[in-house]
Amino acid sequence: MKPSRFLVAVVALLAVVCQITTAAPLHGPQRPAGADHDLERPPSWSIPAPAEVRRRLVDWLDSVAAAGTVPAADITAVRQAWPEQKAVDPAEVEPSADLLDRLIESFCRIDPRVAVVRRRFLEGRTVASEADWLNDPATAAFERDAVRLWLGRECVRHDRFDEGLVLLADLDPATAVDPAALLFHRAACQHWLLESDVALDSIDRLLERSGEIPVRYERVARLLRADIAALEDESLDHIARRMRDITRRLDQGRPGPKTLAVQDGVIDSLDKMIKSIEQQQQQQQCQSSSGAGGGGRSGNGTPMDDSRSAGGKGPGEVTKRDLGESDGWGKLPPHKREEALQQIGREFPAHYREAIEQYFKRLASGEEKR
Repeated sequence: MKPSRFLVAVVALLAVVCQITTAAPLHGPQRPAGADHDLERPPSWSIPAPAEVRRRLVDWLDSVAAAGTVPAADITAVRQAWPEQKAVDPAEVEPSADLLDRLIESFCRIDPRVAVVRRRFLEGRTVASEADWLNDPATAAFERDAVRLWLGRECVRHDRFDEGLVLLADLDPATAVDPAALLFHRAACQHWLLESDVALDSIDRLLERSGEIPVRYERVARLLRADIAALEDESLDHIARRMRDITRRLDQGRPGPKTLAVQDGVIDSLDKMIKSIEQQQQQQQCQSSSGAGGGGRSGNGTPMDDSRSAGGKGPGEVTKRDLGESDGWGKLPPHKREEALQQIGREFPAHYREAIEQYFKRLASGEEKR
């Protein structure tokens, strides 16, 4: 798939949109965001108190000490960093924003593998080879799941949604040390990757604890829910978001098979949209011609019988439409392209124009070579 085909498809879409003045909507009515689903049912997960997380860490430290592979001084230092606290009502304990970070610090002190993974990730390097041990059944579930949660959260913060979703997809909120962070960041990945149904499920599960989870999670989750619920498949909005995702992948230096698959999907969607718009225009032109020409009625206003010849004297030829050379079809001169972009900016939200304009720039500079 050559880059020029993508440019031709995008420019062709802009050219068609630029010709439309009274066209019908590009897609049907959007699904209403509506109110949240039944959030009054009993929550399917709970928020562990810091004392519970400490107990699980101490149990893990006991197992490490029993193995005799870590200096006793290191184990003692980690225990002292997690002093036992007076029991309080869990409802009075605010979720700790740095609880997961504290756990990772403790793991790094005890397990050098965690330290390597964290360092390489924060340096912006791949961690796949160094993180194979996370899939080892011999790795303690408590350590494994906490490290996967931390890595998944950091992937989201660095716009690495594909990697983040792989890490977070199989984690269970019932056993996670921070289930709110798990559900929120999983939903963020699913939202960006346009996995609408599972994104809504993750968000709804997160909002089961509305009022207990961090305020930032709740507010953003409600915005994400309203946004993804209103998104229509194959709409211009849906296409623009996939184009934005391709740009993100290329900016991260990842022109791999997944990126190419998304790009091919965008091209197919653009082709379908172009055909749909052209069909609408043809229908409008036919209706307009029918109304202006009398619709084939006889002189006295009576519809002509199907069995009777119209008796026309014309040669029966149709004026051919000049579509130009096939290789140049859909290409516009700079001023026409700018006119099309301005039309997009007037009729649709700004990010449509921005996404398509960025593609023009990248394609012109050769950055989209495959």
